[in-house]
Amino acid sequence: MPDDRTATTHAPGQTAAGARPSPARARLGRGLLPLLGPAFVAAIAYVDPGNVAANITSGARYGYLLVWVLVLANAMAVLVQYQSARLGIVTGRSLPELLGDRLPRGRRIAFWLQAEVVAAATDVAEVVGGALALHLLFGLPLVVGGVIVGTVSLGLLAVQGRGQRRFEAAVVALLAVITIGFVTALVVSPPAPGAVLGGLVPRFDGAGSVVVAASMLGATVMPHAIYLHSALARDRHVPATRTGAHGAVVRERPDPRRTRLLLGATRWDVVAALVLAGAVNIALLLVAATNLQGVDGTDTIEGAHAAIVGAFGPVVGVVFAVGLLASGLASTSVGAYAGAVIMGGLLHVRIPLVARRVVTLVPALLLLGGGVEPTWALVVSQVVLSFGIAFALVPLLWLTGRRDVMGEFADGLWMRVGGWACAVLIVGLNVALLVLGA
Repeated sequence: MPDDRTATTHAPGQTAAGARPSPARARLGRGLLPLLGPAFVAAIAYVDPGNVAANITSGARYGYLLVWVLVLANAMAVLVQYQSARLGIVTGRSLPELLGDRLPRGRRIAFWLQAEVVAAATDVAEVVGGALALHLLFGLPLVVGGVIVGTVSLGLLAVQGRGQRRFEAAVVALLAVITIGFVTALVVSPPAPGAVLGGLVPRFDGAGSVVVAASMLGATVMPHAIYLHSALARDRHVPATRTGAHGAVVRERPDPRRTRLLLGATRWDVVAALVLAGAVNIALLLVAATNLQGVDGTDTIEGAHAAIVGAFGPVVGVVFAVGLLASGLASTSVGAYAGAVIMGGLLHVRIPLVARRVVTLVPALLLLGGGVEPTWALVVSQVVLSFGIAFALVPLLWLTGRRDVMGEFADGLWMRVGGWACAVLIVGLNVALLVLGA
């Protein structure tokens, strides 16, 4: 039987005219690979300096105890990010845009304010982490390092202005550096498999472990990544047709056949990107649990770096610091991009990314200048992010389950069950954090 799907597996602008039917592998390369990329940009949010602080703190304090938190959080992240991308592809609109159209003015502003708090907490983690990396590499004062990180991130945002594919390529290159930087020590000194398996059993060890688990969750399932991914997938896959109210770009929804192709590619995109990000996060925890547990000062990034240098030598220490720097640079650019998406969708206000970058840089620089312990600031920022997850996740699941929004692509039974189970787990952990931390 002829395969009438062959024509749909070519990237936009390609044609199968005059060509013989391609083998399955060639079809995959031509049709799928050009559609990948948005999830790898969103995945940067999952390997930012906040993740480094939360996971190193977890491993140094509690060993392998909380490995299960990372595995569970990463599984939830795959589902959540796919839902966000799916919303953008099917509707041709971002999550903040859809909420901005449905919320009355007062609620819309209130929703934006909490999202801005989340964006500020995100930027604290990213700028502080990059500044720490420059301090470890060159001995620069933290405030000077923060200014440098903010300035270099402007260059990455300028790349985004020249086209999303170029921005994706720059971010993926930094993601490769991050992966090498954070996995090298694990390759040099791998953990005992039995100890790792023991960490997959869900349990806590006092209120302190719940606080760290909440920070790990906040660092893994990132609110701003939920908002952003819908815009990334929309901008890549749904072409603009005209300008509507408030200067918003109006896009034609893809036809159902094209939508199915895009959703299939998006599943691969999300799984590949977040499996990589999850592996990096788990590697960080395992390195700390294997080599840093019980060593004084290793619950801070600076102490962990010193211990890594002592255990593996200066070369591995430099590789780790370079990975941390790449993490800060990439994630702060992605965070500024997400902030612009949130503001534009909820307030119908569009400001240049450069201005957005300057505004969100200020709180991080104030913290650095005030002498706040950097790793503590990173962990606390991730706890703040964990409380922002529900505000992004619940509206996302509400919208993807509505037929008047998603049409035939509205959530089926199992997608609804999985999505709302994630939401309940996240909110439940945050309630536990409030009770135990009181």
